[in-house]
Amino acid sequence: MSSFQLEDFVAGWIGGTASVIVGHPLDTVKTRLQAGIGYGSTLNCIRMVYRRESVFGFFKGMSFPLASIAVYNSVVFGVFSNIRRFLGQHRCGEPEPSPHHSLYDLLLASMVAGVVSVGFGGPVDLIKIRLQMQTQPFREASIGLKSRAVAFGEQPVYQGPVQCIITIVRTEGLAGLYRGAGAMLLRDIPGYCLYFLPYVFLSEWITPEARAGPSPCTVLLAGGVAGAISWGTATPMDVVKSRLQADGVYLNKYKGVLDCISQSYQQEGLKVFFRGITVNAVRGFPMSAAMFFGYELSLQALRGDHSATSS
Repeated sequence: MSSFQLEDFVAGWIGGTASVIVGHPLDTVKTRLQAGIGYGSTLNCIRMVYRRESVFGFFKGMSFPLASIAVYNSVVFGVFSNIRRFLGQHRCGEPEPSPHHSLYDLLLASMVAGVVSVGFGGPVDLIKIRLQMQTQPFREASIGLKSRAVAFGEQPVYQGPVQCIITIVRTEGLAGLYRGAGAMLLRDIPGYCLYFLPYVFLSEWITPEARAGPSPCTVLLAGGVAGAISWGTATPMDVVKSRLQADGVYLNKYKGVLDCISQSYQQEGLKVFFRGITVNAVRGFPMSAAMFFGYELSLQALRGDHSATSS
């Protein structure tokens, strides 16, 4: 039997769609807290967004990730599952991989998934953040020798995802779509290790030996915990990534990852790198629970069996 299975990509697409619908409102709050100015706390940010933009403000920039994150998660989950399966088969020298998961296999598959995620997810994240950030209030800032005040309520820079892509490519080139890719790599490689490993081991630990696979409740719990762990620990580099990607909506402030870290630390101290950690962890639980639940349930349906599987 070949190690490659297309079902993992299809299931990842379905799970990705579910995760975007569940997680986007809190993702907007997280982005505003990390890259915006004047929000203070999480609850204050939620109140300000609602008061100024109504409930629709929480779904700003959702159309593009809804159409693309599904493909992005399809690739990430498909790559992770197929590489882990291939490594398991190679290690055992048998057509079917060993039922016992090797830490080495999981780590390597997670790291490759993290690298692939940047290639596919970098532009998606950039467009999403640019659309989320373009209506937030900015302080007066200097651009070269000129000074410009950007206030809330100005005409948005981008009218939608397509126009946003065209503007970025025209002004920054194709490389502009991968702004913040270095910070995203530093976030996603360890981030996916702390995403897939806790899920696999926690779901196996909770599942009784008599069961062929984890129950729906186990999938939701293990997926939620894995998401909270991964997003919570990834917050420092997520802050840097968000700032680099938001940079350019109105101003160009940072020269790169190190410059962003240096400026952020000098201006706001060490605490800035933990901004949004609460909303990140809280958002990570339902978002990842929905992701893994959609993935496992659709994988079960596609394979025509009646027990969820974590392969």
